[in-house]
Amino acid sequence: MKRLIIIVLIWVGIQDTLFSQNMQPVFETSYVKPKSIVKKTEQSYFIDFGKTYFGTVVLKSKTSQTNSIVIHLGEKLASPDSIDRKPGGTIRYQRVIIKGIVSDKQFSVKLTPDERNTKPQAIALPDSFGVVMPFRYCEIENLEIPIEDIQIYQKEFHYQFNDDASYFNSSNPMLDRIYELCKHTIKATSFAGYYIDGDRERIPYEADAFINQLSHYAVDSVYSIARRTNEYFIDHCTWPTEWILHTALMYYYDYLYTNDLSSIEKYYENLKVKSLIALAREDGFISTKSDKLNQQLIEALGFDNRHESIKDIVDWPKGERDNYDFRDVNTVVNAFYYENLRIMSIIADKVGKPKDAEMFREKAERIKKTIQGKLIDSTTGLFIDGLGSKHSSLHANMFPLAFDLVPEKNIPTVINFIKSKGMACSVYGAQYLLEGLCKYGEEEYALSLVTDTIGDRNWFNMLRLGSSMTLEAWDAKYKSNLDWNHAWATAPLNIIVRYIWGITPEQPGFKHIKISPRLNSLSYSSIKVPSINGCIIADYESSIDRKQIYNIVLPKNTTAKFFIDTKPKTIRINNKKIDLIDQYILLENKKNRIELNF
Repeated sequence: MKRLIIIVLIWVGIQDTLFSQNMQPVFETSYVKPKSIVKKTEQSYFIDFGKTYFGTVVLKSKTSQTNSIVIHLGEKLASPDSIDRKPGGTIRYQRVIIKGIVSDKQFSVKLTPDERNTKPQAIALPDSFGVVMPFRYCEIENLEIPIEDIQIYQKEFHYQFNDDASYFNSSNPMLDRIYELCKHTIKATSFAGYYIDGDRERIPYEADAFINQLSHYAVDSVYSIARRTNEYFIDHCTWPTEWILHTALMYYYDYLYTNDLSSIEKYYENLKVKSLIALAREDGFISTKSDKLNQQLIEALGFDNRHESIKDIVDWPKGERDNYDFRDVNTVVNAFYYENLRIMSIIADKVGKPKDAEMFREKAERIKKTIQGKLIDSTTGLFIDGLGSKHSSLHANMFPLAFDLVPEKNIPTVINFIKSKGMACSVYGAQYLLEGLCKYGEEEYALSLVTDTIGDRNWFNMLRLGSSMTLEAWDAKYKSNLDWNHAWATAPLNIIVRYIWGITPEQPGFKHIKISPRLNSLSYSSIKVPSINGCIIADYESSIDRKQIYNIVLPKNTTAKFFIDTKPKTIRINNKKIDLIDQYILLENKKNRIELNF
């Protein structure tokens, strides 16, 4: 696919530094040529631009036409050469009538704004954008002039994005396709300058934004959109309890990937409130049924008058909860609460609040013991859904696993139970399902879920339906009003980078890098991962004689710890034989060739 022009639009002004507190977003506009044009009748044509973007269509003709022309734009097909006029849900389609064409005059197709995603609470776009919608396909009807006389482009908008900052390929073609699906979703959904939930509302939600953030970090080193979104949440809290409990996590990962504490320092007191420590009971649990959830706390959390209170969500939509038994004290909520306390203890230390750090550590240790003591069924060894419940859902077990709350003796039981459930959660829940599995040596099973092609609860179903972005839910039958442009379904992207290849910051800012690959059944793979210090480039190949070869290129002035699970018979680094003293090999050179013989 070719792009004719790339224009960088600066909204209001250029920031002085990358992380200026008053930073304005930098957008890019591209004009995409058609991938294919099919003549349907003498006066109608079907155009495929290759991928869905947010924007409109731009036309320029050599000759004029006085009679009206009909333009159809959409995300979904009804048949190979026809846009679905009634796609259902929030899948986008629009019909526009153009009152003729004036020769040699370029113009954009004027779209009708959507009532819901242009409400005051929605993120407003720059006036220069006009009205945009997500579309891949275009149909032209009543065209009396030759199609060869017309230049037609998909004019698309997105936040600044470097396509060349990342790549991934492997011996598994399905995994490669899903990576590309997720990467394009991150780029295309950035058009609003914030991490939004999708086109239906165009509103940031904390859980959506957290997964978006992790996946964005996996493919580009532009961190400003995450910073802007994080700071937006200070005064724009959303209603689900667990969504609020994502806030500290987002700020922590911002620091982990940038080594910049300024945003945390500015909003530290807000993060303390959003950790929900004010709701803690004497036994350490938190509950939204508590009298402590008063108007003062609601206001301190940063609600913008859209909601009066908070409520536990577990998963969304409701049908994705694996029959979760809601109680006053819920296991999923308190697992998130523990993770907040743990993260806040680190944050407090970093900003010079040692008393707070100790307080958060003590609370974290206490709630961990309380969760393990009161929320595990002594007969089954599984976590129950909440205090007083007798039901064990996937969610009550996968979140504790992801947050390292499972006692060592219970880990096999919990993992076996989780594996027996399959993908019994939403595209959002999949982030934590995959993360927990990968943390405890089940990367191969996690990959099997990512690349599954059976049924419709998988990413292949999104490809099969014809979307070029990830869906809000697995299928319309699970969420009737779903959209086709939701970045909270991009978990495979950050899982591939952070767990399958295992490339993460060893220290904040990627000065020191951790590489802990778990490539398992992949016979070869290559990857490029961005960081604030430059890109990490690596490839891998295994042979039938149990030999593994890695080639790793580090950014300048960085080091890496390359972790090895199983001790090989011999190790060579740049053709030099070495002994494995620790669990890892220290990589200091820019280029490293690692040969492992098992």
